[in-house]
Amino acid sequence: MALSVDEAVPGPASDPTPHARRRTGGGSRARAVIEGGLLLLLAVAMLFPVLWMVETSIKDGRDVYAVPAQFIGFDATLDHYRDVFVKPGGGRSDLSVAFLNSVIVAGASTALATLLGVPAAWAYSRFTLKAKKDQLFFILSTRFMPPVVVVIPIFLMYRDLGLINTKLGLVLIYTAFNVPFTIWMMKGFIDEVPAEYEDAAMLDGYSRFQAFYKVTLPLLVPGIAATAVFALIFSWNEFVFAIFLTSSSDVRTAPPAIAGLIGGTTVDWGLVAASAVVFALPVLVFTYLVRKHLVAGVTLGAVRR
Repeated sequence: MALSVDEAVPGPASDPTPHARRRTGGGSRARAVIEGGLLLLLAVAMLFPVLWMVETSIKDGRDVYAVPAQFIGFDATLDHYRDVFVKPGGGRSDLSVAFLNSVIVAGASTALATLLGVPAAWAYSRFTLKAKKDQLFFILSTRFMPPVVVVIPIFLMYRDLGLINTKLGLVLIYTAFNVPFTIWMMKGFIDEVPAEYEDAAMLDGYSRFQAFYKVTLPLLVPGIAATAVFALIFSWNEFVFAIFLTSSSDVRTAPPAIAGLIGGTTVDWGLVAASAVVFALPVLVFTYLVRKHLVAGVTLGAVRR
């Protein structure tokens, strides 16, 4: 039986996709609006304490204790920031000394931990060592216990060594806690750099260490920056060792110094807020300066070879 052209070639079927696409597009927009609203609420909840701290730091004493609280319409002042650095009668305040001590201790311990941890991580990554996995686990296990658990034995040891109430004692203990973290972080970054680069450099006449220093180390700058940021944050924020191993205002770092402002019958919340803002700035500035390396370092091990 002969077939006509219309019967042999079926016509185009009705396409329901435009309606489905419209429904899908509307659902996607609604979902995006809901997700955006939830993210906005989360951002407000997380940033409100920070904004309130900054606002409190520029209020005078009367507005700080005003009831109901004044979010707008108050007179701004920088007196609290002046009190952070200058005593009421003139001269350097104890808080300014504490901030300087934090810069010295945190900076020195971060630099020392990086200087010791990066070569150690390179050795664990490149060489075959006896019981290497057990050694790495032992190094990591030193971070299992919180500082408050080991502070008493360390205090007794420091007392016999004469390291109580010294910046050197804080630098050493912070370095000891940061080196295991640095080794584990940097080993992952070094594993991502092909060992063939160093082999090729040694074929050109470099020694093993020269190949690491001139070929591998420049490629590790993002990872070093990321590791240094986390080590600096630990040393900068550490409270337990700072308060147990120091007692003099000439040596004490910023965290216990700021905590000492809270107590007694009255609390100058404006001074506390200003101190907290000043305390947060150095880490934020350092993180901003190394932001490009930090992003590259955090994502360095995201793609496996």
